[in-house]
Amino acid sequence: MAGPDPDSSGFDTDVLIVGAGPSGLTLARELHSLGVAAQLVDQAPDAVHESRAMAIQARTLEVLARNRLADDLVTAGIPSATLLLHTRGSRSGGRTHAVPLFDDALGDTRFPFLLFLSQAATERVLLDRLASAGVGIRRSLTLTGLVQDEHGVTCTLDSPGVPSRVVRARYVVGCDGAHSMTRRLTGSGFTGRAYPQRFLLADLEADGPERGMVHVYLGRSGPLFLFPLLTPASWRLLVMLPPTVSTGPATLALARAAVARHTREPIVLHDPAWLTEFTVSSRLADTMRRGRVFLAGDAAHIHSPAGAQGMNTGIQDAVNLGWKLALVCRGVAAPTLLQSYERERLPVARSVLAMTDRAFRVATSRNPVLRELRAGPGIRLAALLLRSRAVRRAGFRVVSELGIRYRESPLSVEGRPRPAGGPRAGERFPQPGLGAAPASPAGDEPRPPVFRMLLCGPAALWPDTEVRAFRARWAHLATVEQVPAAPRSRWSAAPRAAALSRRRPGTAQYLVRWDGYLGYRAAGTDLTGAAEYLRALGARPLPA
Repeated sequence: MAGPDPDSSGFDTDVLIVGAGPSGLTLARELHSLGVAAQLVDQAPDAVHESRAMAIQARTLEVLARNRLADDLVTAGIPSATLLLHTRGSRSGGRTHAVPLFDDALGDTRFPFLLFLSQAATERVLLDRLASAGVGIRRSLTLTGLVQDEHGVTCTLDSPGVPSRVVRARYVVGCDGAHSMTRRLTGSGFTGRAYPQRFLLADLEADGPERGMVHVYLGRSGPLFLFPLLTPASWRLLVMLPPTVSTGPATLALARAAVARHTREPIVLHDPAWLTEFTVSSRLADTMRRGRVFLAGDAAHIHSPAGAQGMNTGIQDAVNLGWKLALVCRGVAAPTLLQSYERERLPVARSVLAMTDRAFRVATSRNPVLRELRAGPGIRLAALLLRSRAVRRAGFRVVSELGIRYRESPLSVEGRPRPAGGPRAGERFPQPGLGAAPASPAGDEPRPPVFRMLLCGPAALWPDTEVRAFRARWAHLATVEQVPAAPRSRWSAAPRAAALSRRRPGTAQYLVRWDGYLGYRAAGTDLTGAAEYLRALGARPLPA
């Protein structure tokens, strides 16, 4: 095996995680699941009770599915797959278009919906999981100093009224938000822009809107959204404020006035649990890694709330980084494996910023043509387009983040010969139940393998001696599973490709990563290429 760092003594923890939001909590869970010690600190004295993020995408649920965590999240939230687009009119003259957001006929995900669950509730589920595993959070601690050397990072943490404490860690991950002290202490820039528009956000009760649906009221002044929630109230309202509204405390009167501007439907707002005004920025860190210090979530990228991408992108940052840090800290893989984190996640962050910026500009532009389109024609056009199953599927893959892929990553390798079909290296493995490592009871295996070697095709075609040898020599890194047939197509919902694959039975091998992406694939039964792939990570086989 690669072996631990040369200086393996004198560390307080393998990984110091700064920030106990969704990204930090997810990273702590991943590292604990993989047998790596981590300390989690946060400058806040308590968990958040109000939050802007409020939706979890299908891909995020997939990467959190291990040990039934995604099931707990779904139970706590509201899965919604229907959008109601409203045009403004008289009480009898306005029109409502019911549009399916996603296509539940998609066969390659367990989660063909958008899950509405506030960030605060999401954090509570993650906190409960960590607490049940004995992982705690050290609160009221602010990172004020950070010094790197060849073997680790020395961090200074301050808390009001007590002496500073010093923590020595092999690696540090800054999950400490848009104003990240970790990012500042590494000297990383955070370039981008702030938008002038102001928004009102409120969690409240509303009489009138149909429950369990996403309601969008598009008008000349921009959109008004009502999203279904369970806690802390039944609805989340989001609306852009007119420039004529003076800056001041957010009030229920402001929310009621916004509804009156966007619709004549008899909607009654009451009992707000929380109201706030906010502005939007779009910024990206210059780098997601400096030496032994990494950035994830809002510490690395922030953008408009369009498309509900922010919290989801941060959670997926954490899952991507977690298994790599675990292998390196355990001495199973070489530190060069960590170079792939930025190579994979920075392009994703750039893509998310570009997409959300475009959507934000269209939704808030004061261009007269766009304002007129938003008042009615745009809604009818959107409703018409979304009736198309092909459009819904394409849109679902973008918004749900199922379409994210790492084709250019050094960890994405096409073996020889290549399979005739199926997902390519760097793409998400598409079939339900195979997109991430198998669920197992928490604590079953303190250091589970992070790869799944799927041997596809009739078992009789696989040489038993070679398969048993591979399973024994790479047991610390990969499980080996026999699968009756190879994936039918890159998107299993494509019937023509599925029919074609049924006419071409054969064998193929797929090495699926911990996060559900395909690292290596090849046709045939020769496992030499898969073994070389694992060796390239710096891993060594177990003694024969």
